[in-house]
Amino acid sequence: MPQPRTAAGARTRRRILDAAEHLMRTMGLARVTTKEIARAAGCSEAALYRHFTGKEEMFVAVLQERLPGLGALITRLSSDPGGRSTEECLTEIVRTAALFYEASVPIGSSLFAEPALLQRHRDELRKLDAGPHKPLEALAGYLRALRADGRLRADADPDAAAALLLGACYQQAFLRHFLGEEGPPAKVDDFAGGLVRTILTGIA
Repeated sequence: MPQPRTAAGARTRRRILDAAEHLMRTMGLARVTTKEIARAAGCSEAALYRHFTGKEEMFVAVLQERLPGLGALITRLSSDPGGRSTEECLTEIVRTAALFYEASVPIGSSLFAEPALLQRHRDELRKLDAGPHKPLEALAGYLRALRADGRLRADADPDAAAALLLGACYQQAFLRHFLGEEGPPAKVDDFAGGLVRTILTGIA
């Protein structure tokens, strides 16, 4: 991803991401164009392309820089749990995943209405080594390391457990948007704690 080399460039990049995040949330990723993002950011399309290769790279930047940092959190806890228990670490991951999907579901859902655009987006994300499977792979790897350390049962299935945890988070986000429910953070905490305790009953 091209990086701004000056303070002015950094400000322009922030404006572009601000505009991209707003338009992707309100219009959906499929409908928004780079021309509309540039207009909302108060810059030219040429300036936009000095910072990003296209809409897909902006989408990845929004996910990585503006939404709850799910991938970064899993990586950090994998290397240093900070003295926290397995349950505490997984609860933090699940809580972050629930918030991440709640923020990202409205942005990407419109892609599924246009198969050709979805395929193009899929191809571009592959070039960027990004995609929705990355958190799943990271969490499965984290659980595999916990199993190797004896913190999970020897017969625990890390891939299945990761799918159960993140799949439940995605469903929670989808239902909250579909049903129009707005809840305080405490509900997310209750959901995360209950889900992790239930999964650990089977694999801890």
